[in-house]
Amino acid sequence: MNILIVGGGGFIGSHLSEEILKRHKDWRVTAVDISSTKIEYLLTEKNFNFIRMDIIENVDLLEKYIKECDVIFPLAAIASPWIYVRDPLKVFELDFEANLKIVRSAVKYNKRVIFPSTSEVYGMCEDDEFEEDISNCITGPIGKQRWIYSCSKQLLDRIIFAHGIRDGLRYTLFRPFNWIGPRLDDIYNENIGSSRVVSQFLSNILYDKDINLINGGAQVRCFTYISDGIDALMKIVESDIADKQIINIGNPENRCSIEELARKIMDFAKRYDKLKAHAERIKIINLNSDDYYGKSYQDVSVRVPSIKKAETLLGWKPFVSMDELLSKTMDFYFKPHA
Repeated sequence: MNILIVGGGGFIGSHLSEEILKRHKDWRVTAVDISSTKIEYLLTEKNFNFIRMDIIENVDLLEKYIKECDVIFPLAAIASPWIYVRDPLKVFELDFEANLKIVRSAVKYNKRVIFPSTSEVYGMCEDDEFEEDISNCITGPIGKQRWIYSCSKQLLDRIIFAHGIRDGLRYTLFRPFNWIGPRLDDIYNENIGSSRVVSQFLSNILYDKDINLINGGAQVRCFTYISDGIDALMKIVESDIADKQIINIGNPENRCSIEELARKIMDFAKRYDKLKAHAERIKIINLNSDDYYGKSYQDVSVRVPSIKKAETLLGWKPFVSMDELLSKTMDFYFKPHA
C-alpha cells in the first residue's frame, strides 16, 4: 500500500510514519511537509520518501502524489489558539482551503481519505461526553475569531461526508482529543503561543517564565498519549471497518484541569536535573484571557470524548495514564538518551 501523509513532518505525522514502516515492511510512505526536523531518523528508510513542499504554493505537484497513492492522511494544519486569534485568515487558508483541494483530488482519483477532524468541532457543546453522531457542534460569535479553526475543520467534515454520499468517497473522520508525547512541539522556542499547552508549560519552566493559567485554568481536557492515538489510526488504515465513520480518539480517564496539569508538570519537573532549579524559581499565575489572547478568544470549560464507537468498532482503548503520559513526554525532552 502507498500511503501519502500531508504534514508528515509534524507531531502526528512523524509517529504515524514510523509506525507504518515498523508494522508493514511492504508499505510505502510518502511524507510531504515544509520541514523534516522531526523525521530525520526516517530519511534513510527504504520505503520512506520525504517531499519538502509548501502545499499552498504547490497544488499541481501535490495532486501528482495524490494520484499515485492509495490512502491520504491530510494532517497539515495550524493548531494554535494564539494564531487563531491573531491571524485567522492564515488558519483558514491552510486548514480549510489547502485541505479542500486535497479532498477534491481524492474524489477525482477515487482515493481513500483519513482526515483529522478535531475535538474543537464540538465547540461549546454542553453534553457530558461528546458523541460523534449525536452531539451538536456549537461555536461562538463571529467576533470570537478563535473559532475559525473549529469552523474550518467542521466544514471540511461536512464536505467529506457529502462527497461520501454523492461520489462514494471512502473516508474516515477521526477526532483527536489532546494528543501528547515526544516531538509534540519545539520547547526551545521561547515565543509565546508557539506550542500547545504541555510543551508551552515545559518551555516556560526551561526559560524561567511563570506559567500562565488563563482564567484560572479551570478548563478540563482529556489527554491522550501519542502511542494510543497512533494505535487507533493503524486499526483504521489496516482495514475498512471505519469506512464512512466519525471516530473520537481520546482518553476520558485522563481528565484533568489545566490548573491540575500545570501543578503536575511543576512537580514532575523537579525530578529532572535540567529543570529542577527553574521549577523552584517560577510561579503559577492567573491571567485574564483578554490580557493573554485578546478580545477574539473564547474557551470551553469541559471537553470530554465518548469513545464507545472506537471501543466497539475498532476494538481499541487507550492505556497510558496521565502520570505516565507526562513522564514519557518529559523523559524525551529532558532525560539523557543513550
